[in-house]
Amino acid sequence: MTAYYVLAGGSALITVLGLVMVYSASQVTALQMALPGWYFFRKQLLAAAIGTVLLLVAARMPVKLHRALAYPILAGAVFLMALVQVPGIGVSVNGNQNWISLGGSFQIQPSEIGKLALVLWGADLIARKQEKRLLTQWKHMLVPLVPVAFMLLGLIMLGGDMGTAIILTGILFGLLWLAGAPTRLFVGVLSVASLIGLVLIKTSPNRLDRFACVGSTDVTKCWQAVHGIYALASGGLFGSGLGASVEKWGQLPEAHTDFIFAVTGEELGLAGTLSVLALFAALGYAGIRVAGRTEDPFVRYAAGGVTTWITVQAVINIGAVLGLLPIAGVPLPLFSYGGSALLPTMFAIGLLIAFARDEPAARAALAMRQPRFGRKRTSGSAAGRTTGRRPERGSGRTPGRASARASGGNSGRGTGQGSGQGPRRWNTMRRRASAARPSGER
Repeated sequence: MTAYYVLAGGSALITVLGLVMVYSASQVTALQMALPGWYFFRKQLLAAAIGTVLLLVAARMPVKLHRALAYPILAGAVFLMALVQVPGIGVSVNGNQNWISLGGSFQIQPSEIGKLALVLWGADLIARKQEKRLLTQWKHMLVPLVPVAFMLLGLIMLGGDMGTAIILTGILFGLLWLAGAPTRLFVGVLSVASLIGLVLIKTSPNRLDRFACVGSTDVTKCWQAVHGIYALASGGLFGSGLGASVEKWGQLPEAHTDFIFAVTGEELGLAGTLSVLALFAALGYAGIRVAGRTEDPFVRYAAGGVTTWITVQAVINIGAVLGLLPIAGVPLPLFSYGGSALLPTMFAIGLLIAFARDEPAARAALAMRQPRFGRKRTSGSAAGRTTGRRPERGSGRTPGRASARASGGNSGRGTGQGSGQGPRRWNTMRRRASAARPSGER
């Protein structure tokens, strides 16, 4: 049950700590927009409540139902991602048109659902090919997995969201690696993806500027990246305290979304950031453990895909905050503000929990569990039915008297009485006491 407890406990801790930091980091932004200070926190709390329901539902669903949902989720994700490009329906946020407005302040980002769709559909596809022993041929390894993945990438890149496209590429490579793709196939797919990415970067001045800000200290050209470093540097060992961040007062853009890790470092210090990293490392370890111990091919590929998704996204977000990677505009999983990212991620965590419960050793451990008080009541009632009356209060007598009576030659009478009335239910501690003291001693 190790993976089960690590997944459940780690994801719960990350989500709760994320809610606390969203409330702390978003107050200033809300007040600047003439909104209540708890506006973003309330929306995130609602998304976390809905996500918890999705997590519990996914954790209780059988593996066959997860496989059955793969194709409907993929079809729905493709439809919504194509709907984003329809004028009047798609909404542009920060220069990327990858949102759909649901009315009021509620919006969804279909590309987040695309991550879950690629994991489930890709795992089901590769598992079916493995059952038919088709993975030895490179054509079956690539088709139709790679074309469908490139179709999703194309729909995402039409909106300009290269960060999400990188995560989907990571999921694709994770699935191919788990399927046992040869090195030359990896090199070929990676070369094509790198060439397309290079062209997209060269043709966009905004993306070129983000790459130029990696490791830069020029605050005039790299305002967000440098102020993220300032926030981390001013936190010290234990931080300035919750709510005491200075950078969130208009200096650090997107403090409650993409750069919430920087605010965490400023308010909770090195101890807080290392705790977040340890929790994500625990989730990654548990996901790898589930994928490595299962005998079901679909479970192996799906668990590996979800683990790759969460790990790659966390590395990209934290690396951008630390100035080691270009700013990709992706949230920190389970931690940053954003219901569109939180809901599919919590469903994916429920998927991992369901797989952890389905391990042979976990099933055996769960089957052995019985209500402790239920066993006591059952044994007591069984003793009462055996004797035909209520069980004797033999445990109320002192062990010394019982030992003295036994040593006084009444053992035969005691045996006959015990056989006629049924076995006495002595207390364990009293049995130990009578065995430790000589017979006849009070």
